Amino acid sequence: MYVRDAKNREEVWLLDHIESMGLDDTAFRSRDYVVAVDEESGEKAGFGRIRIHKDHSGTETGESDDGDGTETGAAREEPAEVCELTSIGVLESWRGQGVGAHVVERLIEYASDEGFDTVYSLTGESAYLAQFGFRRIEESQLPAVLQERLSEKRDRTDPDAVALAIDVDQFRLPDRLREAFKRAPEGRSTASDDDSAEDFGIDPDSATYKYDTGQ
Repeated sequence: MYVRDAKNREEVWLLDHIESMGLDDTAFRSRDYVVAVDEESGEKAGFGRIRIHKDHSGTETGESDDGDGTETGAAREEPAEVCELTSIGVLESWRGQGVGAHVVERLIEYASDEGFDTVYSLTGESAYLAQFGFRRIEESQLPAVLQERLSEKRDRTDPDAVALAIDVDQFRLPDRLREAFKRAPEGRSTASDDDSAEDFGIDPDSATYKYDTGQ
């Protein structure tokens, strides 16, 4: 089992499972996701997403100085970026085997590589994320853009969502989940990670499109 970046052709697969699990698909982009894949069969087992938000609440405007004391016009600071962990999903037959934990680990690594010190999550599954070091915080401690997102998420998909945060250097993966991931069951039905009809929104039983292609 390994975790890799999602492929563009997996957009339909991701959207299907996001919908069936009742997860958040706001501002969906397949390139924001990672996918857990069984290396023996090629079967996709789970997925998750890092979403980067622009937080304009701290943006300030002012007059810039050209060096001789003359103000040359308005200068605008770039809005801060904040990082959210969201839409973690594991297919039912793969649950309890550390798949979700390794998806979370890969996304935290990505956030760290991108220079983020803190990752936030807005979820009703706080107990699950707590085992990795996520802590609950007051809503007032969230960046303004995530305060708005928390309200929207409660209205749309997760009425029990609360605010969580973790310092990326505090992330920990419990040994039991690491070992479960290594021992993912063998002998599952053979699947392929190559293109399939369902990846492109085609129902293989009836050979009809499940999604409107506009053609």
